[in-house]
Amino acid sequence: MELNIVCIPGDGIGPEIVTEAKKVLDAVGEKFGHTMKYTDILMGGASIDVHGVPLTDEAIETAKGADAVLMGSIGGDTATSPWYKLEPNLRPEAGLLKLRKSLQLFANLRPAILYDELAGACPLKEEISKAGFDMMIMRELTGGLYFGERYTKEVDGKLVATDTLTYSEDEIRRIAIKGFDIAMKRRKKVTSVDKANVLDSSRLWRKVVEEVAKDYPQVTLEHMLVDNCAMQLVKDPAQFDVILTENMFGDILSDEASMVTGSIGMLASASLNDTRFGLYEPSHGSAPDIAGKDIANPIATVLSASMMLRYSFDLDKEADAIDGAVKKVLQDGYRTADIMPQEKEEAAAFKLVGCKEMGDLLTQRI
Repeated sequence: MELNIVCIPGDGIGPEIVTEAKKVLDAVGEKFGHTMKYTDILMGGASIDVHGVPLTDEAIETAKGADAVLMGSIGGDTATSPWYKLEPNLRPEAGLLKLRKSLQLFANLRPAILYDELAGACPLKEEISKAGFDMMIMRELTGGLYFGERYTKEVDGKLVATDTLTYSEDEIRRIAIKGFDIAMKRRKKVTSVDKANVLDSSRLWRKVVEEVAKDYPQVTLEHMLVDNCAMQLVKDPAQFDVILTENMFGDILSDEASMVTGSIGMLASASLNDTRFGLYEPSHGSAPDIAGKDIANPIATVLSASMMLRYSFDLDKEADAIDGAVKKVLQDGYRTADIMPQEKEEAAAFKLVGCKEMGDLLTQRI
C-alpha cells in the first residue's frame, strides 16, 4: 500500500520531531510492506519567512491532494519573534486555522493516556492513578459558541456582549458518527457530555447522539453533564473510553485530561473531516528555546503518526506496532528530558536520551 503523506515540519522543534516520526513510519513500512511517500510544505513562521504569509494557497492544494497530513509544530516566542509583530491574520497560528477550515476538519481527537511507566508524573493521588486510564476526547471543532454570531453593543448606557451558541442536527450527527466509529476501534463505550439540563443546544445534541447510537448496538452510550464530567476526570478517569462533546466543552475538558497525564510531551492529536482524511499533530507547542538542541521529545509526534495509520489508513496492526514500541522504550528505561524524573535518586534508574536517539530506539522496536 502506498501512503501519500504531506508533512508540515513547521517551526521550533517541529522539523526535528517530524524527522523522527518519518523514521518510525519508514520502519513500519518496511516491516508491513507499505511505501511511504512524503511531500513537505511550509506553514507557520517558516512560510512567513519565505512567502510572507503563514500558509499559501499552493500549500493548501498540496495538502488536499494527500491521504493525510502529519504536522510538527508552529509558532515561536510571542515576546521576541518578529512574526508576532504582524497582524493576527498573518501570524503563524493563522495558517493552522486556515488549513483546518480549508480541509473541513470538524472532528478533533485528543487521546489522554497514563502510561504505567510515567504514573509518577500524574498529579492525581496514587489510589486514583494506579488504575491507569486511556481515553479519547472527541471535540466538535467548527461549530458552537466559537463560531456563532457575536457582538457588543450599548444598552441603556451599559455595554452588553452577546455570543451565540448554534448547532444544527447535521453538525451534531457527523461528529457523533465519528465518535461511535472510533469507539468501535477501542473499548466500545461513549460518554456524551452536554448541559442538557439548561441548554437547548445540548438537548438537541443529546437527541441526535441517541439516534446515532441506534446504529451502533455494540457500543454502550451514557450521558454526562459537563460539570460532572470535569469532576469525574480527576475523581475516576479510568471510567472513560470516548468522551464525545461540543466545541467549548471539548476545549476545556481536553486540556484538563492532558494535565492529569502529567506529560504533555506524550500527547498526540488529530483533526478529521467527513472522509478518512485527517491532520495529525502533537498537542504541545514549538518550544523554540530548545529547538536544534536534540533534546525535544518526539513521542507525541510518533503517536500522532500512529493515529494517522489507524484512522486515515485503517492500518490497526501497524498502529499497534508503534504504540507497542513506545511502551517498550519506556519500559526499557529511556527518557527524554521532559519525562525524566526530577529527583536525582529516582532519575538514576533511567537513561537520558535526545530526540534522535529516541527516534532510533523506537525504530529498533518496531
